[in-house]
Amino acid sequence: MATPDFIRAVRETAGHQLLSLPGVTAIVFDDEGRVLLGRRSDTGRWAVIGGIPEPGEQPAVCAVREVYEETAVRCVVERVVLVEARPPIQYANGDICQFMDITMRCRAVGGEARVNDDESLEVGWFRLDALPELEDFGVFRIKQAANDAPTWFAPGE
Repeated sequence: MATPDFIRAVRETAGHQLLSLPGVTAIVFDDEGRVLLGRRSDTGRWAVIGGIPEPGEQPAVCAVREVYEETAVRCVVERVVLVEARPPIQYANGDICQFMDITMRCRAVGGEARVNDDESLEVGWFRLDALPELEDFGVFRIKQAANDAPTWFAPGE
């Protein structure tokens, strides 16, 4: 994920210290029930689509924007799936972030899936029974989004 300009500005004075940041994950399904994934250019791994809201940007607007920017797919947000504080992560440059992730279930409404920026090597639609290797973060969110019933869990589960 490319670092937004507003975070670069904060890092100029904050250095590498822990920043608590919002994050948005969009789990996008098509009419066939397939999920949209991107293979990240920074890690080479398949992942769910997501990003950081711009200052003042609503999470649902961010989800729609990120999906289009990364994949050229147009989508609408159907519901919030999960809100979760993620563990802190340290990047190769030394920056430390902790994201409060808001995961949203989305429905594709147009566009053809393709690489639409420099953050992805590939994008594609996958059946739920034929997902590529993903981090647990992505698998869990896809399962939650595919389930129409609310799911509750205690911290640490």
